[in-house]
Formats: sequence, C-alpha cells, structure tokens
Amino acid sequence: MSKAKDIDEDQLEVHAPKRAAAGVTGVRVAMQRSLSLMGPTRTARTLLKLNQTDGFDCVSCAWPDPDPENRHAAEFCENGAKAVADEATTDRVTPAFFARHSIEEMAAHDDYWLNMQGRITHPMVKRPGGTHYEPIDWDDAYALIGEHLRTRESPDQATFYTSGRASNEAAFMYQLFTRAYGTNNLPDCSNMCHESSGTALTEAIGIGKGSVSLRDIYDAKCIVIAGQNPGTNHPRMLSALEIAKRRGAKIISVNPLREAGLVNFRNPQVPRGVVGKGTEIADLHLPIRLNGDLALFQGIGRLLVEWDALDHEFIDKHVDGFDSWREHVLAADWDEIEGASGLTRDQIAEAAEIIRESDATIYCWAMGLTQHRNAVASIREICNVALVRGDIGKRGAGLCPVRGHSNVQGDRTMGIWERVPEHFLDSLQAEFGFDPPREHGLDTVDSIRGMRDGKITFFMGLGGNFVKAAPDTEVTADALATTEMTVQVSTKLNRSHLECGDTALILPTMGRTEHNATSAGEQFITVEDSMSAVHASRGVIPPVSEHVRSEIAIIAGIAEATIGDRHGIRWADMAEDYNIIRHHISRVVPGCEEYTHNVDRPGGFVLPHAPRDTRTFETSSGKAELIASPLEVLQVPEGHLVLQTLRSHDQFNTTIYGLSDRYRGIEDGRRVVFMHPDDIAAQGFKDRDMVDLVTRWDDDDVDRVAEKFRIVSYETPRGSAAAYYPETNSLVPLDSTATGSNQPTSKSVIVRAVPAGQGRSDDTGGSQEGVGSDDSHKTDRQPHHLS
Repeated sequence: MSKAKDIDEDQLEVHAPKRAAAGVTGVRVAMQRSLSLMGPTRTARTLLKLNQTDGFDCVSCAWPDPDPENRHAAEFCENGAKAVADEATTDRVTPAFFARHSIEEMAAHDDYWLNMQGRITHPMVKRPGGTHYEPIDWDDAYALIGEHLRTRESPDQATFYTSGRASNEAAFMYQLFTRAYGTNNLPDCSNMCHESSGTALTEAIGIGKGSVSLRDIYDAKCIVIAGQNPGTNHPRMLSALEIAKRRGAKIISVNPLREAGLVNFRNPQVPRGVVGKGTEIADLHLPIRLNGDLALFQGIGRLLVEWDALDHEFIDKHVDGFDSWREHVLAADWDEIEGASGLTRDQIAEAAEIIRESDATIYCWAMGLTQHRNAVASIREICNVALVRGDIGKRGAGLCPVRGHSNVQGDRTMGIWERVPEHFLDSLQAEFGFDPPREHGLDTVDSIRGMRDGKITFFMGLGGNFVKAAPDTEVTADALATTEMTVQVSTKLNRSHLECGDTALILPTMGRTEHNATSAGEQFITVEDSMSAVHASRGVIPPVSEHVRSEIAIIAGIAEATIGDRHGIRWADMAEDYNIIRHHISRVVPGCEEYTHNVDRPGGFVLPHAPRDTRTFETSSGKAELIASPLEVLQVPEGHLVLQTLRSHDQFNTTIYGLSDRYRGIEDGRRVVFMHPDDIAAQGFKDRDMVDLVTRWDDDDVDRVAEKFRIVSYETPRGSAAAYYPETNSLVPLDSTATGSNQPTSKSVIVRAVPAGQGRSDDTGGSQEGVGSDDSHKTDRQPHHLS
C-alpha cells in the first residue's frame, strides 16, 4: 500500500518559473515515477507499448499519433508516462482497506491521498445507512442496479455520465443501453471542456470537430495557439510544433500566462534538446486578459478587412454572411478592443501581420477559450478569421480544438450526447428495432440541477470523478447525496465514492493498460483522437485482479439485469466478442462503414470531415457561416479579480499525480493563487500571504469560498488571476454557463481575496456578473457590455 500522506501546504516551495519544457528532467521524472509505482518489469512492458500500433493508446490526452512508420520507440511524454504509472501501479485497494476505513474517515483525506492508495480490486457497496463499503458479488450488484432502475416512475429519473476514458465500444454500448432503457440523459465530460467548441463549429462549418491532421501541423506557415498550454496538457504537441518551426512556421501564443512549453522546447529525443538550446516556440506572445479573446480576434478581423488581406475567391464560393460580418468588424471600437483584450493595437497588428503573411494558418485552442460566458462567440470569431482567409480545406491550415481527454471525441461520435441528431436515432432504431426516446436529455449542469431538485434519483458514472470535475463542488456533492443510488465505474478511489447516494456501488473496471481476454479470445478496443483518427488499443499487462471487469462487461451486466431480452439485444454476446459491437457501429455511426476492418489496420483510419475533405458545409445555407457577435465582456467590480482555473503539471484533469508544477515554480503544494504584483499590493497583501478566495452569485446570494490559498507573485495581466482545479471548482456557480453551450465558466470567475479565515463571513460587495441588483446572470441574458 502506498504511504502517500495528505498534502501539507506548509511545505510549499516557490521558485522562478521555467523558460523551457521537457528536456532531460522530463525523462528523469517520468522514469522515477514509473519505476516507483510500477517497478522495472511493468515499466518496460507498458511504456514500450504506449501509443504503438500493436500496443495501447495513452490514457491521458487526445493528441494524435504520428504515422506508424514515423513513431519513436518511446512514443510518449512525461505526463503520459505518469498516467500509465498511475493506472498500472502495484498498490491495491482491497475489501480489507474498506473495512479499515469508513467513508467518513476517507472523506477527511485529500484527493491526492485517495488516488495514491492504488487500484480497486473488488466490487463494493454501501447499503442505506451504512458507514463502510462492503464487498458484493457482481451478479448481486447488477441485480441491485437493475431492480432500482426498473422501479423508477420514469427512465428520466436516471442520468448516465461518461468520462473521456471510455472506449468507443463501451460508449456505443452505454448509449445503446441508456436509450433502450428509455432516456437521453447522457451528460459527459465534453459538457465541461469543449462543448462550446462543438457548438461554435457546428454553427460555423456544420460539424463540431476540428479540420486538421497532424501532417497539417507540420506543414503550417502560421499556428495560433490560444488558451492552451501544450507543455502540460498536450506535451507531445510540442514535438509537432518543433517540426513546424524547423520548416519555417511562425507561432503565436495567446495566453494570460507565459507558459514554458510555448517559450522553448528541449526535445529529449534529439541532441539539441539534450545538450543544445532546444527550439524557441512562440514568435509572438500575447498576454491577453482573461475573457479578452473575442476582442482580440475581432481586432484581427478588422485589420484583415482594412488591409484587404482576404481570400475573396473562397469567400464568394463557400461563405455566407460576409457583408454583415465585414460591416460589424469595421465598426469595432479600438478603445473597447484594447480595454477588453488588455493588448495594444500594435500588439494585435503584429499578430494580424503574421497571419496576413501566411498562406496556411492553423488556429488551435483549448479550455482557455471554451469556459467563458461568451465562449461560443469567441470561437466563432476564430472561425470567422479562418474563413475569410480561406484557411480550411487546404494543406497546413484549419481549425484545431485540442481535446484534453483521450477519447472524449470518440464518445461523442458513438452517440454519448443528450442532444444526439435525429439521423443517429433513426439508424439506432433501424439496427435494433426499438424506437429510442426523441426528447433531448440532460447535460451535466442540468443533471446536477435535477439531482438537487429531487427529479433525478439515480446517477451512474462511467469513469471520471464527477464531484470534482463538475462546477460548484458543494452543490454537486449535496446533489449526489440526495439520490437514492449512485453507481461509479472506477479504477481508483476518488471523491465521488464518498459523496454518494443512499445506496452506492463502486464497480472496479479494467484499465486501458490491461490485457483483455474473453471466451471468444483476445479483445481490443478503439479510440478517436483530436483529429478524427480512429485506431485500435490493446492492453499488455494482466488485470489488477480477477474480480475486475471491462467497462463493456459491466454495461452488459447492468443492461441484462435492467432490460433483459427486451428488444432482442445481445448484451452478453457483445461483451464476449467486441467485433459484434463494431459491426453494429458500422451500421449506425456515420463514417464508420467497414469499421472492424479499418480499425485493425496499423494506424487505423480517419473519419470523414466535409469541410476539410471537400470544402462543403452542412449548414442551412450550404456554406460556411460568418456570424457577427457583439463585443461583450465581464465587468469586474473594484477590488476584484477574474480567476481562471487550470491544471498543475503534476495532474491529469481531477487526478493528482504529485505536487510538482515545476514549469511554474511550485513544489510540494497546490493551494496557490497566481496574481500580478500590482494587484497584490492594491489588495493590501504581500507575496506569500495566505488568503481565502470568495465569489458571490446573484441568483442564490450565497458566498462561495475556497479557503487558504498562498499568494504567488506571477507574470500575468493586471486583473487576471489563476489557481488550480479541482480545488477552485467550488467557486464556479452552477448557473454561470456559456451562452449557447451551457458549459461552466471556469475561466472567468470573479473573485475577491480576503485574509485567510475571513472568507466565510466576508461580504464581497459584488457579484459574479459584476453587479448585484439585476438578473444578468440568467441563462437567457448576456453579460454586460464593456463601457
């Protein structure tokens, strides 16, 4: 058993931020972590098969793999190695552990301690009124779940969450079961990370996915990276950026923080990254204010129009709405643009000039853009700039939302969506002979509301840590606790096992690293990366215990106990032979014809994408849409800051691997808030002071408090602050969501810092939307205009 202790924030060390990513240190850290958790044999067996065509797909980010002939023997990054070590650890959480530790006792520990206890080995249940989890047989667990689901007054009293770790086969079976049961309540982690991207892209180009390949990255003449930190969140992207730079690409970084990976990359697989100076990445860094991206890209658009740096042939043939968009950006006020973005006109012009001189530009973004109230409008503005430049459907150019979870895009392709299109439901009906529900279901935010209000009595999570991933942590935890039953399909302990329903089950599942054999033989799964490439994944080490089951087997067992042979669906057969699932996928999911054959080829295949492949657009006009958006930003009351939540370098989503964020200079602690020196002084504090962070949301007139954060002076725009999630998810109000996508606004939380210990009684004097008296926070209203 791991000897990990709870985090002692008094041990926090702060050093100068790094100005380069990876290098020999990255290799050393990856190997040390792997050897300490897995031992030498498992380290070799796993890492040498990670992201290989005959191995398994990384359990971390969704960055695509190079073509099979171009892969390295070590085709992984530091954080990918950490993710593998975290899953393949030799530490175990057995029934004896649960007998020793009550739920109350476990809840007193932090999330780092919970994760470090190891892999769960047996199915466990908490009975009503129970204080401990107890072992339960699989068949009894399935029967308990099935009985509960069959006795609901309506299937819509249940909600079925999915994390991005689930395979395509598991996701397809999960949505099939949910719809055969009778509901479209299928929230997933997309609702919290890239829902705004899918919404904006669908409106602009008719499909909610990016339009580029890895080869396009190599061939781009300019790459814009906005609201994304590749060095921590997608480290293998740095290798692709290095290739692009060596071929002459210009790179623009748009980020409030100057992240090390976008300054310099020391590739440990080439000599210049080990003994040389590495590769300078960003040619231009724009230190944008939080929530200033819409203003920036409207300013770029205005300059491109004024310079007539437009692809008129592409616009005339493929674009609708140009005249109204042109009129809108020409009317944009430079004072408002500069005020909203925190950038000067000269800085914006420098970026626009780089784009003007490029005949092939890729626009990348991640959660730094998607988690604002005006996120959909901001991403549409990026689309507008790309479209008027003709930067779609040609080599080295396009739109590139970079997904942060390994198969979150594949889950959506397989039908994990509360608002799946009618044509998908029609195909499902034709394949399986039942009429799936047609009414839209609940997303993540609405599922929490439903549990809170007593309308949802059953919650199932296929992977993930819902309590910590969702916004408004206390509200989410209380909502789960009101349910009659929660079911968590998990590999390791997390907070969602402790904030649970009256009856709670933990169903331990195999990890992606683990070999999976059934009576039908060796099985493999498939996944889809950020660039629509679908490929096979085969685990290589024995399962953690004979008592764990694959996600597919677990779904099949629950479905049989709930639905039985209704509709004639062959649940057990699919759990034994995954090719049966893939044959169904080939007849239901668009673009997946010949699925079984195509995914078994080295490197798999790429799903069709009409704008990329043929410059055709499945929109109402049949063209790409330019959509003008008002310039709207948050107003920040005096004495307040706009806070963004972000990852440490030593975590993946809500999973805390360790306590080192070395690129930002943080060691042995996590409760820090990065602030500009002038903001620290203006608020009456000093560097390293301890504070509580407080926000108030008008709708409920409740102070939300995150306690005991150490101030760290940092290079960030005035008025913008940053702190790690999930510790700060408690500050994100449930009802503060992006217009059009309902995605939580985790990158634009208005907070006030108060001396530690005073947060629970502090009157902030302001609200999340910047005023305290009107109803601008409601979901059908817009945030205040910058005045």
